[in-house]
Amino acid sequence: MNKDDHYMGLALEEAHRAQSIGEVPIGAVIIHNDEVIASAYNERETSQRSSSHAELIAIEQANQALGSWRLEDCTLYVTLEPCPMCAGAIVQSRIPRVVFGAFDPKAGCAGTLMNLLQEERFNHQSEVESGVLGKECGELLTSFFKGLRESRKRNKNGNN
Repeated sequence: MNKDDHYMGLALEEAHRAQSIGEVPIGAVIIHNDEVIASAYNERETSQRSSSHAELIAIEQANQALGSWRLEDCTLYVTLEPCPMCAGAIVQSRIPRVVFGAFDPKAGCAGTLMNLLQEERFNHQSEVESGVLGKECGELLTSFFKGLRESRKRNKNGNN
């Protein structure tokens, strides 16, 4: 198993933690010198804050771990392609490398809808590696949303 698969596996573990508490199963880890310095999962439903994405929580943890807003020697692993908000935070925190699993056709800003991470007009760009354990990451999300739709349908029909 290569490093990217290993660390994405850790991000997937975070995604499973999110799923276990009813959150959208997205996980992230940040690596510095081959060491995990941050790990997080989505907490939007739990916190009721729109900014509680896995990437943003992990970036905050990494800032604290390194005592710096600059994450210049780090790699971010995340199970879903970053959205515009998270891509902006990645650029602002100077993360040089981003590895993601599943593509996001509705909000992906690391190549799908646009590529904010490699926008040359910004003063920082990130190397992007996509599709790492993409099948596993995508299947977890697909399964989660399928279950959510089925649950809502049952509740709507009064069949708890």
